[in-house]
Amino acid sequence: MKNLFSRFLKDESGATAIEYGLIAAGISVVIIAAVKALGGTLNGIFEGLNTSLGG
Repeated sequence: MKNLFSRFLKDESGATAIEYGLIAAGISVVIIAAVKALGGTLNGIFEGLNTSLGG
């Protein structure tokens, strides 16, 4: 039982998976923020083009 517990403490594969999950979550937050920031700007540009084209 003691050997099993020591192997469990030395195993870092779960910690690596959690780290990758946190990195992916951070990247997705940055992407969502960028899309929200650019979304309004792009919407304004397309509305201006639509108005200038007579739509």
